[in-house]
Amino acid sequence: MTYGSRWTREQLLVAFGLYCQLPFRRFNSRNPDIIKFAEAIGRTPSALAMKLGNIASLDPAITSTGRVGLRGGVSANDRAMWDEMQSDWERFAIDSERTMMEVISTAETDNSTGQDRDRGTIRTDLEVRTTARIGQDFFRSAILSAYNGRCCITGLSLSALLVASHIVPWSHDKSNRVNPQNGLLLSALHDKAFDSGLITLNDDMTIQISEKYPVVEDPFFSESIKRYDGCRISVPEKFIPDQDFLSYHREYIFQG
Repeated sequence: MTYGSRWTREQLLVAFGLYCQLPFRRFNSRNPDIIKFAEAIGRTPSALAMKLGNIASLDPAITSTGRVGLRGGVSANDRAMWDEMQSDWERFAIDSERTMMEVISTAETDNSTGQDRDRGTIRTDLEVRTTARIGQDFFRSAILSAYNGRCCITGLSLSALLVASHIVPWSHDKSNRVNPQNGLLLSALHDKAFDSGLITLNDDMTIQISEKYPVVEDPFFSESIKRYDGCRISVPEKFIPDQDFLSYHREYIFQG
């Protein structure tokens, strides 16, 4: 264990990768993923959990609600990594995921005993994946963790029916296709409605339904979509949707 020593870039990539993939409520030293990665990078679970709390204090989505990390523990390297992540999400996603896979692979090779171990929930297999696939997986994991695995409109929690939806379509802005602030967690139905411009979000996170669609006697439409007009979504714990992305959706996607 590297007690009290300065965090390396490799260790920070793992910590920031975990920050993106774990729900805020799971930032604790008993979490199997934190235990597993702490051992792999030579830190204690408590130190890694504390680092996640420090990272949280850099996230406006966290600090605006009063749930802050240990501000005094934030280092210049933490801030630099945060800025690096924000400036190029796709590069960060690739670097952090590859680092996480490498440290786990090395740890499992060094500590191979033939015994079963709690592998946690975060994917660490070394299958060959394209850069685009890594980015897509990272984006979905980050959005699932930010919204605690629930559709932000309906509260649906069945993973098979949830979509990590882009606010600005990735084909319109490739530089932000991995940015979690360009995402919402929606049911498959509401993802389709959002992508087609049937619904949008206002800056106050309330839902707006298009008036261009004719009003018909459709109980399912009324119950599943129209009823949410004016309702506020469940705001994510991390990575609040960027106001510029919402504005773009209202101007270029929404059928208002």
